[in-house]
Amino acid sequence: MRARHAAALLAVALVAAACSGDDDSASRDDAGNATTTTEAVALPAGYEGYTSELYADDANWLCKPGIADDVCSRDLDTTSVSADGSTQVVPHEVADDPAIDCFYVYPTISGDPGPNSDLVPAEEQEINTVYNQAARLTSSCRVFAPVYRQLTLSMIGGGGPAPAPGTDPRAIAYGDVVDAFKSYIANESDGRGFVLIGHSQGAGLLERLMEDEIDDEPLLRDRLVAAYILGSTVHVPEGAVVGGDLDNIPLCEADDQTGCVVTYSTFRASDPPDAGSFFGRTDDVGPAGCVNPADVSGGGPAALHPYILVDGQPNGILGGSLQPFADPARTAEIETPWATYPDMLDGQCQSDGQFTYLALTVNGDPADARIDDIKGDIPGWGLHIMDANIAMGDIETLVASQAAAYAG
Repeated sequence: MRARHAAALLAVALVAAACSGDDDSASRDDAGNATTTTEAVALPAGYEGYTSELYADDANWLCKPGIADDVCSRDLDTTSVSADGSTQVVPHEVADDPAIDCFYVYPTISGDPGPNSDLVPAEEQEINTVYNQAARLTSSCRVFAPVYRQLTLSMIGGGGPAPAPGTDPRAIAYGDVVDAFKSYIANESDGRGFVLIGHSQGAGLLERLMEDEIDDEPLLRDRLVAAYILGSTVHVPEGAVVGGDLDNIPLCEADDQTGCVVTYSTFRASDPPDAGSFFGRTDDVGPAGCVNPADVSGGGPAALHPYILVDGQPNGILGGSLQPFADPARTAEIETPWATYPDMLDGQCQSDGQFTYLALTVNGDPADARIDDIKGDIPGWGLHIMDANIAMGDIETLVASQAAAYAG
């Protein structure tokens, strides 16, 4: 993986040298004086000079460095709640000068009435979801999160109005994501490595983006630090980590591996997928991939590091909130918006031949001071709405490890 990155940097250097004439370190002004130049970044066809009318407007980004009201700059401080009832505040630390970026696409969350959402994000929908699923990655990267015209809840559920003749709602959603990504690459990234992260609809759109734009394009593939395809399915041939849906981008097998995919869908170990379940299903390509972010090498059950909003905090559909203690009166002791629960959740990738999934075990104990269970179950969906929250701390740690490996 580092060899690929080195090759990409060499290509950039060669481009810069070719453009510099007889002085490969400087250009000259009208008086003939040497001036400092910035190395050109080699971009694929269609990216060089790309401009987007939609995403040139900062109003169409929920997270982007320097914008007003950046959702990813909200309070992320957390209280760690131990089984014995003791607590400790854990401040969130934003990286001063992160080496990489994160490009995030949110899941189906819009309650807008049409087939596609508008571009006006709602606090309890798009905004709260980004806060749950992406903001914490500011500990390792600059986060870019575009607003896009996604398929709405009513469209996915089949209860909304039919699309207008000649329109394709899925093409509209995907077109926005491609537009935002190209705008980011051409105008914001400056050749930096990037993480892709998405959930559900957002994950599916990012997987298609990888298939169309990245998998066969070394100028982008070599900059892929990792892709987190959560609550969607990346199929691989049985027993393999590469191939299937993606020809050149494998599943991650080590926490310092780059250019790879972390993917899973969550079900309780005590309530595994049934025949009608939506996620983690084997198809003609092969089984669904599963990479446990708490144990990338795939051993036994591993303790997960969840981040869940404290009961009483404003929340939306995704992630929800949790009463931390068996005695609700103790909630007033917690002054941070978030709580985490050491050793309360375990996860392990499992397969029954038809489904491959992250099996979640809740180590609840009525004798402990903490609440005994989490919420979020949906028949046929498992713990889909909690996919990111139950392992957000592990994703954060893994992104940091991969960023360090990528930067060398």
